[in-house]
Amino acid sequence: MDYYNEIKNELILNEANKKIKDYSKNKYELERYYNVGKLLFEAGNKYGDDVIGKYSNRLIIDVGKKYDKSTLFKIRKFYLLFSNEKVAPMVPQLCWSHCLLLLPIKNIDKINYYIRQIISKNLTKRQLQDIIKNKEYERLPENTKNKIIKNEIITITDFIHNPIVIKNMTNYNIVSEKILQKIIMENISSFLKELGDGYTFVDNEYKIKIGDRYNYIDLLLFNYKFNCFVVVELKISELKKEHIGQIEVYMNYIDKQIKSINHDKTIGLIICKKDNKLVLEYCSDKRIISREFVLVNYL
Repeated sequence: MDYYNEIKNELILNEANKKIKDYSKNKYELERYYNVGKLLFEAGNKYGDDVIGKYSNRLIIDVGKKYDKSTLFKIRKFYLLFSNEKVAPMVPQLCWSHCLLLLPIKNIDKINYYIRQIISKNLTKRQLQDIIKNKEYERLPENTKNKIIKNEIITITDFIHNPIVIKNMTNYNIVSEKILQKIIMENISSFLKELGDGYTFVDNEYKIKIGDRYNYIDLLLFNYKFNCFVVVELKISELKKEHIGQIEVYMNYIDKQIKSINHDKTIGLIICKKDNKLVLEYCSDKRIISREFVLVNYL
């Protein structure tokens, strides 16, 4: 086989197709690169890896400057990645810019997770870059990762990250739960994404009356995918047993006074500075979970 001319023709076809504006452009480009990667792999096996350097010198002249040695190695790596049957198949939502961000990742399960995120959330290159940088996959509970691999049923708490990254847009110093709440409210959309999909904001400092006294829920949310309210309590200390009792009272109040008969039972989320697994281990209400938070300051 004349590997060089086969590769050149594939790349010329790809460059010509880029001038056509249609929605199949991404798919076409990835198919061309997949074919080129396969040819490069086969040529390398026959002539040695230095063939890529020789081909790149010619392709720069015949097709364009961007097809240098570095690009050809990436195209070959792209082929090797997606020829692996354990990797999710290429889909129309996937583009070359996405793939360039995925190529450095070695963990196949991690790659598959990000491909699913690209598909389900129609992520741009910048959005994918952000969630990779923020280690979104690494911050998933291990039980959630196992569920994803085994394609098991997901619950509302599975995708709540640990730790939860809270963006401190105005660089407040946290001295109280009120300040932490204020920081969250200044970028509520970012906070909700840390909890997973389907969350909507109901209110902060949600007032409820128990007996003759008023109490205030730090954050009240609703998840439309799992059809339930979520009570969020903020703590700037280590998780304590009295925090469990407090949020349980609030959850039971919402269940009895606010939720409709068609809603599922309310979930409780305690966001604290430091978790305490022993406290939750002896908590009989499995609807209550805790997560640590990390504050990220912005200059």
